Amino acid sequence: MKPSTNRMLTRIKSVYMFIKDHGTVSTQDLVDEFGITPRTVQRDLNVLEYNNLVESPSRGKWSTTEKRVKMSS
Repeated sequence: MKPSTNRMLTRIKSVYMFIKDHGTVSTQDLVDEFGITPRTVQRDLNVLEYNNLVESPSRGKWSTTEKRVKMSS
């Protein structure tokens, strides 16, 4: 796996865990926490949403779904 792909997957996993740990968070919370651009956050959220791991109950707010996830280190 390319190093850039590995970094992206690690970041997406971290974003998911942050949302899971904090309940509902805003897109801006993720930008502030991870020091990445709003566009990068949106791309990461799109991946998570496509896989039914997060949902947006209201515009700009995100929470995890009930889908069970097996995490590896």
